[in-house]
Amino acid sequence: MTFIQGLTASLTPLGLLWTVLILGAATFLHELAHYTLARMQGVAVGSFSVGMGPVLLRKHWHGTEWRISALPIGGYVEIDGMAPVEGLDGTLRSPTHGYAGLRLPGKVAVILAGPLMNLVLALGLMTALFSSQGMPTPDRARIEKVVEHSQAQKIGLHSGDIITGIDGRKLPDTLKINGQEVAGWEGVREVLGHAGPHRFTVERQGVSKEVAFDWTPNLNGKKQLLGIQYGPDVQPVSVPAALNLSVKTTVNAVPQVLKAFGNLFGRFLTLNLSQDQSVSGPIGTAEIVSRAAALSPWALVQVAIMLNLSLAFFNLIPIPGLDGGRILLAFIGAIKGSPLTFSQEQAINFAGFAFVMLLTVFVVLRDVSRFF
Repeated sequence: MTFIQGLTASLTPLGLLWTVLILGAATFLHELAHYTLARMQGVAVGSFSVGMGPVLLRKHWHGTEWRISALPIGGYVEIDGMAPVEGLDGTLRSPTHGYAGLRLPGKVAVILAGPLMNLVLALGLMTALFSSQGMPTPDRARIEKVVEHSQAQKIGLHSGDIITGIDGRKLPDTLKINGQEVAGWEGVREVLGHAGPHRFTVERQGVSKEVAFDWTPNLNGKKQLLGIQYGPDVQPVSVPAALNLSVKTTVNAVPQVLKAFGNLFGRFLTLNLSQDQSVSGPIGTAEIVSRAAALSPWALVQVAIMLNLSLAFFNLIPIPGLDGGRILLAFIGAIKGSPLTFSQEQAINFAGFAFVMLLTVFVVLRDVSRFF
């Protein structure tokens, strides 16, 4: 398969459109938060761009030039006092006005506003998802479909049955399968891998009953199927409960996200282009969005949640060139009692920017390498 064939097979026009819209909205709100916190503290913002590259449209409003740029990726705000200024002798020096003139809390507020906006957006979308679609319960497996003339139908399983126990034991919240921790409802898959008599404890219309059967996972060398489609049971939750679950889900996701970024940095430093599912580049992201667009609007909401959380956490990494790096430099300046010199800050920012650009190129190359 050629690169073009592989790419067109995995992406759809609708998926590309949704990718641009989701990333565009996440970036716009991120930059809008920076803009708002700067203006609230009296700091001017010279320009606000949606997109990157050549400017297509521009309009001056409230002291800011609002732009729409040619490349529908990313965006930026030019906050007064962040860029170097030219002295009377023509040399560049660090600014002392605008953002540079703010005290530490003000600087941190301006920079932190962007990632926090993505975090708040993710929490809001997650709360809407949980409150409208319900919350999967890990210790209950709901049978979505029973295949006609299958063994499941013969032993009396019905669509809508909820499996709450197996072989006399209640399903746990989590269990280990092949060394990996999974939700308890996946224990159905585990038990069907073992031959012998089994019992499902099922809840049907509020009444609990036992369904016993003898099971042979392989017969004459052929894998047997029980004949059910199942997944986690979904319980309705209130908006406050959904918000609480969203916060817990986000907190629990932090170690996984940090591990994924650590894995990415490790692969980057060793130039390891092998694939993993933890971090996707632009092509991989567009593929995920394309698949979600073909499923349902709520699948797109899940992708938007994932992307906003990723943007929030990635931007908080203390690498110069990212929001976390700017916060780190602000703290260093406060501890020193004076800001870094222009040459020091320029060298640090250049190194950080170069690292981020090389990392971006690496992620894109890793994406592309799958098609060769």
